[in-house]
Amino acid sequence: MKDFLRKSARELARALQTGELCSTELTRAYLDRIDALNPKLNAFLYVDREGALEAAKQVDADRAAGRDLPEFAGVPIALKDNMCQRGIPTTCGSKMLEGWKPPYDATVVKRLYAARMPILGHTNMDEFAMGSSTEHSAFGVTRNPWDPQRIPGGSGGGSATAVAALLAPWALGSDTGGSIRQPGAMTGTVGAKPTYGAVSRYGLIAMASSLDQIGPVTRTVADAAALQKIIGGHDPLDSTSLPDEKSCLLQAANEGSAKTDLSGMRFGLVTEMMGEGYSSGVLSVFRRVVEEIRARGAQITEVSCPSLDYALGAYYLIMPAEVSSNLARFDGVRYGNRVLPKSGPVTAETMMRATRETNFGTEVKRRIILGTHALSAGYYDAYYGSAQKVRTLVQRDLAAAFGQCDVLLSPTSPTVAFRFGENTHDPMAMYMNDIATIPANLAGVPAMTVPGGLSEGLPVGVQIIAPAHEDARMYKYAAVVEALAHSDGIQCPIDALEENA
Repeated sequence: MKDFLRKSARELARALQTGELCSTELTRAYLDRIDALNPKLNAFLYVDREGALEAAKQVDADRAAGRDLPEFAGVPIALKDNMCQRGIPTTCGSKMLEGWKPPYDATVVKRLYAARMPILGHTNMDEFAMGSSTEHSAFGVTRNPWDPQRIPGGSGGGSATAVAALLAPWALGSDTGGSIRQPGAMTGTVGAKPTYGAVSRYGLIAMASSLDQIGPVTRTVADAAALQKIIGGHDPLDSTSLPDEKSCLLQAANEGSAKTDLSGMRFGLVTEMMGEGYSSGVLSVFRRVVEEIRARGAQITEVSCPSLDYALGAYYLIMPAEVSSNLARFDGVRYGNRVLPKSGPVTAETMMRATRETNFGTEVKRRIILGTHALSAGYYDAYYGSAQKVRTLVQRDLAAAFGQCDVLLSPTSPTVAFRFGENTHDPMAMYMNDIATIPANLAGVPAMTVPGGLSEGLPVGVQIIAPAHEDARMYKYAAVVEALAHSDGIQCPIDALEENA
């Protein structure tokens, strides 16, 4: 069974269809593995053993009865803990929502149910998705299976770790400034942020509404394409949802993986995303991948996007401003676990102050304060308004770059996974981890990471950015990069974890 756990979701689906496996057997194997390794890794905050096995048993019964089933029926999946699942604890990694059970399902959850995929549980994350290391969860850090003394990236470190450590064949994450892609780079997994609006955000507990996007976390590009197809499409419950697009994501990924002659394919290298702040080891892996692409006939063009020098600053004004607005509801009156003041009069104001002081962590408070200041009278135009102008410049620069090439390439993260505590007390150093991923969120364009190689024995991700609505192109070109990287045999060394479990 362990050999099956190493298979891709598509391979597992075929094994279920041919009868090599049954969903109950497969789901139980993942649940048993979670029981064995999660105490070491803390990838899952909640495991729905009963619900997952019941869903798997129903799939097996319907398959035995000869009923038609969706392609991926019976293949288990994990959810980041900010997606509402009715009756299942959903906390956003925060004490504010500890024990809360949503009364409704997110649209992506409904689509997983329709696809008949057992949901294993909810994965750990930085509190309310604020962080780049999963060190800011109220329920403990998640550990990188490549080295348990290192961070797995964030905010979606739980989903990335679950997939890398074979606790789930795939998972869903959310990406506001790189929270799918940066953990993907640091755990050697594939992570995709679709075009903004391509996947419904209904039922995703909002961090920054104009930036948030749900996307797949997988071990292969083809799996990511298949999963986006399952969860994507128009949703009338989401006012930002795009109309249905007829692009064949999986077909595009298959075309890319089969290509050996890359003539006619145009890759762009953004000069502002390869310089200061990037480690020499990361750049070395990235340049090797670029040279292999060039050697197979692709056109490599250097492009400049001057506004990207200001993207990080703009993001850390726009995002906290939206955080300040979205998290105002968590006050102990409308939402959140109420805390009464320990002394003095009990009023609505003192109760709200005690609730937010007790239940919000340091990073959440920092961003709320920063966002409130940026939106305050006298500062709105100087900070928030100026940041939105930079956002427009980023969109224009990227659009101009796509006039010279089909996709853009860059390292996904400026460094490999760092050790716990290295950047915890330096917010600016932590924020720099998102320097390469933020532009795609500001522009609303699709971007994904694939493993490119190893530096210091740790995975390095290569990021592929495509124009808006060109998710199929992103998957095709990502599959090309993935095929080149396979010669390195990038696979998480989890045997030691299993021996010590």
